[in-house]
Amino acid sequence: LQVLLVFNKEDVQSDSLSWAAERIGYKYTSVRSPDAAIESYSLNHQDIVFIDHRSSKYFDAESLCRSLRAIKANDHSLIIAVTKKYPSDKEEPSILPLLKAGFNRRFIETSNVGCCINEFLQLEYGEIRSQLKLRACGALFTALDNVNDLVEITNQDHEIQYVNHGFERLTGYTSEEVYNKDSRELSKNDKNKPDLHETITDQVKKGKTWEGSYYTRRKSGDVFPSFCRVIPVHGLSGKKKKFVKLQSAMTKADLKDKNYRIHSDIGVEILLLFFYENVAGEKFCLLILTGGIHAGLNKRRESAARIHSMTIEAPITKVINIINAAQENSPLTVAQALDKVLEILRSSELYSPFFNQQMKDEDPMTSDLVGGLVSVSYLPTLIYNVIFNKVFIECSHHTHLHIPSSPTASLSQVPETIQSVLDIETDWSFDIIELERVTDNRPLVFLGLKIFARFGVCEFLDISEDVLFNWLTLIESNYHSDNTYHNSTHAADVLHATAYFLDTDRVKSVFDQFDEVACLISAVVHDVDHPGRTNAFLVNASDPLALFYNDVYVIHCCNIKYIGYCRESYCAMRNNIIDMVLATEMKQHFEHCSKFVNSINKVISAEDETSQCSQDSTPVSGKLSLPENRTLIKRMLIKCADVSNPVRPLNLCIEWAKRIAEEYFDQTDEEKSRNLPVVMAVFDRKTCSIPKSQTSFIDVFINNMFDAWDYFCDLSVLMTNLQENYLYWKEQEELKHQEESETDEELDSRGENQEEARDET
Repeated sequence: LQVLLVFNKEDVQSDSLSWAAERIGYKYTSVRSPDAAIESYSLNHQDIVFIDHRSSKYFDAESLCRSLRAIKANDHSLIIAVTKKYPSDKEEPSILPLLKAGFNRRFIETSNVGCCINEFLQLEYGEIRSQLKLRACGALFTALDNVNDLVEITNQDHEIQYVNHGFERLTGYTSEEVYNKDSRELSKNDKNKPDLHETITDQVKKGKTWEGSYYTRRKSGDVFPSFCRVIPVHGLSGKKKKFVKLQSAMTKADLKDKNYRIHSDIGVEILLLFFYENVAGEKFCLLILTGGIHAGLNKRRESAARIHSMTIEAPITKVINIINAAQENSPLTVAQALDKVLEILRSSELYSPFFNQQMKDEDPMTSDLVGGLVSVSYLPTLIYNVIFNKVFIECSHHTHLHIPSSPTASLSQVPETIQSVLDIETDWSFDIIELERVTDNRPLVFLGLKIFARFGVCEFLDISEDVLFNWLTLIESNYHSDNTYHNSTHAADVLHATAYFLDTDRVKSVFDQFDEVACLISAVVHDVDHPGRTNAFLVNASDPLALFYNDVYVIHCCNIKYIGYCRESYCAMRNNIIDMVLATEMKQHFEHCSKFVNSINKVISAEDETSQCSQDSTPVSGKLSLPENRTLIKRMLIKCADVSNPVRPLNLCIEWAKRIAEEYFDQTDEEKSRNLPVVMAVFDRKTCSIPKSQTSFIDVFINNMFDAWDYFCDLSVLMTNLQENYLYWKEQEELKHQEESETDEELDSRGENQEEARDET
C-alpha cells in the first residue's frame, strides 16, 4: 500500500505514522504543503492519505481534502483527518463537517506507534480490501461491456439488473428500457418451446447451469437464434440470488452444425474466468481491453474451432467427447450419472485421494497429512520457482564475487575425519547425520564433491573442481540452516539416495550420463530456499511468495551456464532439472505414482510374461529408454529419494521423523501465535503422536510408491528396512496408546478416591 502524510512540520504524530508505515512495509511519502500534496497524489494516487486537521494556521485541511477529491480516480483512496484529542469532560464536536468535506474517517492524535500500526492494519483489512473488490468489479463490468456476446444478469425473480453493450446492440433495447423488466416476457416468442422457461428454471433451481439454443426477440419484433448459457449465482445465504445469461448469436449454418455448442461460447467462458481470476487493478484491465477482449474475441473463437477440428486431441478430451455423445440418447438416470462422471473428469484433482467426513473423524492424522501436503490446488509450486530465479542466476553470473576459491576444493584435500565417513557413501547404511556432525553442518558440499566425482560430472559439464566446489557452497548457503528438516542435510540425504538409485542395474540400463547428471543436480537443488513451512501455511499467512506465485503462473527458470555446452543440450538439461524438481511437490504425488505404474511397470510385467512364454530374453530397456518413459522414471527416482526416510536404517529413520515433526510443530506454534488457520492440527507438540504420524505417512504415501519402485529396480534392503521400521512405529504407537490409557485410568481412579474421601468426610 502507498501512504501520503500531509503535515506542515515534522512532529511526534507524523513520526509515529511514518515509523508505523515503515514497520508494516508500506510505501509512504511525507509532504509539508497542500501544493506538494496535490502534486504527489496526482502522480501516485496513494491508497491512504493522512491530513493534519489539528490546526488551521498553516493550511485548511478540509479545502485540501476537497481538492484531492476533485482529482480524477480518487474514489478508491481513503482520506483521514488527524484531529486533536479532546478532554473527557468536554463534548466532542461532530465529525459530519469532515465527512461532507470528503474525509472517510478521523484519527485522534496519538504518539503510540502500536496504535498507528493498528490503525493502518484496520484500514488495510477493512476498507482498503473492500475498495479493491469494488475496483475489480468495475474492471469486470468494463470487460463485459466490451464483449460481442449478450450478457444479462437478473435477480431470482428474473427481473433484469444488468445488460451489456452487446445486448443493447443486438436487441435494440437500451439498459434503461429493460431494467427491472421480466426477462422471460421480454424475449417471449413462438420459436422457443412452450416449456423452455420451466426447464431452465428447474435446472438453475438445482444450482446447475443450463445451456442450449435460445431465440431472443428484438425491439423491432424480429427473432434471432443464439446459443445460451444460464448460470445461477449463489448469494450470501446460499440461495440463488442472481442468474447470469450468456448468449452468442448464431447463423443458420451454426444451427445445423452439431459441433457449434462446443466451440461457440468458448471465447466468453474463457474471458469471464480470465477476468474473475486475474483482474488486479485498473492498469492491468486497461491493458487487456486495448489488447484483445473486444477486437480479438472472434479470432479466439476461430482458433478454438480450428483446434477442435484438429486430429491432435488430448486423451481426456476424447473421453469427455465420447461421454457427451453417449448422453444425448441416454435415459435421464444414465445422463445424470454421466454428468457426475464428467464433473469428476473435469477436476484437476483426478489422482488425489478423497476423505469423507467419517474418515477424517476416524483418522485425523492421515487426513491432516493429505490436506497439508497435497490439497493446495491454488498455489503453483511456490518454493521451486525460486530455485532457478535466485540460486542458479547468482551462481552463473556472480560465483567469483560470492564464494572465493578454497584449499579444500579438491577431494584429495578433504580432512581425514570427513573422508572416513565418505568412504562408505555407496552403501545404503551411509550415515548422513554423522557427516553433518563432522563437517560442521556442511554435508552437501563434501558429499556433492564425492558423488559428482564418481559420476564424472565435472568432465561431462567441462568445468573445474573449483567451480563445482563454489557452486555447491553457494547452494548450501541458500538452504535455511535453522530449519530442523528442510536444510542442506536433507538435500545431501536426497543426493545420496539419488546416487544409490542411479547405481541399480535397471536404472543404469536405461539412463545415459546426461540423465545421471540431471538427476544429481536436481537432488542438490530440489529444496533450496525452503522456508520450513508448507504451501498452505504460506497462502494463509499471505507470504510474499504465495502472493506472487498465486498471481503469476510462470516458472522463472535458471540461467545455468555450462562451459562448452551447446544451446540445445543446455535447454534439455534445464528442462530436465525443472521437471524433476517440480516432481517433488507432493501435490502431484498420486498422479506421478499412477503414471509410473501404468506406463513403466506394466510394460515390464507384460514383457516378462511374453519372454517367459516365448523364451525370448529381449531386454525391455529399449522401450523404457524412450524420452517420455525416461521422464517418468526420473520423476519417480527423485520422489523416492526425497521421502526415503522410512526405508533408511532404523536409527536414521527415527532421527528424520523427529526432525520433520519438530518442523511441523514449529509451524503449528506460529499459526496459533499469529491467529492463522492451523493446517495440520494434529502436529501439536503437546499432544502429537510421532509414531502415528509415521505409520500414517507410510500407509498413505510410502508403501505403494516403494512397492512400485522396488518392482522396477529391485531394492530388497530398502523394503526390509521399511517393514522393520513400520513394525517399530506400530509398537511405539501401541505403547503410547497404552500409556495414555493407563494415565486416563489413573486419573479416573484418583477422581473416584477423592470423591469417596469427600463422601466419608
